[in-house]
Amino acid sequence: MVGTAFSTRCLEREAGMARSIKTAEAEELARSLARLARERARRATEADLRARLASLPGHLRAAYDTRPVSREEWNAAAGDDG
Repeated sequence: MVGTAFSTRCLEREAGMARSIKTAEAEELARSLARLARERARRATEADLRARLASLPGHLRAAYDTRPVSREEWNAAAGDDG
């Protein structure tokens, strides 16, 4: 039973909660559920990240002056005389 106790402890760490699993079938079902929950969370995070990255250029354009800098502006900012 050492192997079962060890795998149950691993499952508890993976899922973040303690549980009392009596059979191998119940343990496998719990592991499958934990994997599915992680996969759903990962996909939700990816979709959110894609949306945030897609909106980033609009936010940057609104917050910063993104027009090209003229040679005169560049020289004035750099302190060059010519």
